[in-house]
Amino acid sequence: MTSAISARPTPQPKTVLAMLLVVYIFNFVDRQILAILAAPIQADLNLSDGELGLLGGIAFALLYSTLAVPLAALADRTNRSWVITCSLVMWSGFTAICGLAQGFWHIFLARVGVGIGEAGGVAPSYALISDYFPSERRAWALSIYSLGIPLGSAVGVLAGGYIAATVDWRIAFFVVGLAGVAVAPIFKLLVRDKPRKIAKDTEEEIRTPALMVTARLLARKPSFWLLSFGAAFSSMLGYGIAFWLPSLLQRTFKLNLIETSQFFGALLLIGGVAGVLGGGWMGDRLGRRDKAFYAYLPSAAFLAGIPLFAAGIMSSEAKFAFFLFLVPQALAYVWLGPVLSAVQHLVEPSARSTASALFLLINNLIGLGGGIFALGALSDALTPIYQDEALRYSMLYSLMLYGIAAFLMLLAGRYLRHDWVLDEQ
Repeated sequence: MTSAISARPTPQPKTVLAMLLVVYIFNFVDRQILAILAAPIQADLNLSDGELGLLGGIAFALLYSTLAVPLAALADRTNRSWVITCSLVMWSGFTAICGLAQGFWHIFLARVGVGIGEAGGVAPSYALISDYFPSERRAWALSIYSLGIPLGSAVGVLAGGYIAATVDWRIAFFVVGLAGVAVAPIFKLLVRDKPRKIAKDTEEEIRTPALMVTARLLARKPSFWLLSFGAAFSSMLGYGIAFWLPSLLQRTFKLNLIETSQFFGALLLIGGVAGVLGGGWMGDRLGRRDKAFYAYLPSAAFLAGIPLFAAGIMSSEAKFAFFLFLVPQALAYVWLGPVLSAVQHLVEPSARSTASALFLLINNLIGLGGGIFALGALSDALTPIYQDEALRYSMLYSLMLYGIAAFLMLLAGRYLRHDWVLDEQ
């Protein structure tokens, strides 16, 4: 298989990055569409905030996080582009199946299927980008790829909101799911793995280390744990706010479904894109001077975002709230390029998918799996005290998570200088 792949022309890095971005956009369309459709789904299937939080969090994150590790190891040892292609078909298919749900357990199991599919998409993509782009441009390239988060979320919010308001929430799932299936063969046609590097002394292909070898190596590096848990605590808040903000806009600001999708979609596009690109550019620029800045930059962004998010959450007028949310929404995405680039440099190139998956295991199991459910459960617990304002105060109290994330990233910076692995020459 390797020799056949090597004989074919290697795709241009920009083509690979563009197609990976398209697939990542579908990843987050399928993931985020549940947030904008929460109100009609909740009404139609008679779900509580806690049950809705389970759908957005643990139903997706449990197998998404855990299966990402063996699938990434498989991608490192076989073919990364094939693993991504198969994953895209699977998660898109289960997204379409969500539209058939008749109750909580139906849609819960469909969301589990989406999580299983998406488990094989992200970590191999990080590794492919790191193969195609040099170290000094890697944070920027990873930030371009990470644009899939705000772009995909915005498309999911805008398209899902419009379709649900004009047709039906079930049709929204069918449309975005089947579109992803259609993209899969185009992706495989245009994206191929780079030929594996050859050891100079033996003239043999460099072998991928076993999963446990990579795991033991990372376990000895403090920066890996601090970056992973710092990202996880920030993701608890980030995913929680991203999932529950549409509900807050409808409950507190009394926006309808179309107005909510326009508000949140614009917020994701403007703030999210600016934050992702700014973080990648600043990470590479500052990281050339000191590797510690790959962690210090996210730490500063988290601290700055706390009072700004609080102001937006407690605002009483929707138009004013939009501008208050805009800056912290950008700051929430600054960490992606720098931290993802740093994780790629904790191992040798042949183990990058596996390292990324181990990082994502911690980040997503805690951040995605815990954050959405925690904010929903806290909202249920606060309802006897704050009534209709319970969700607002649940989000406000959860801002302490950014303080924890900032502290862990600050500690990670000092260890990055020592733990960094230079690219092979």
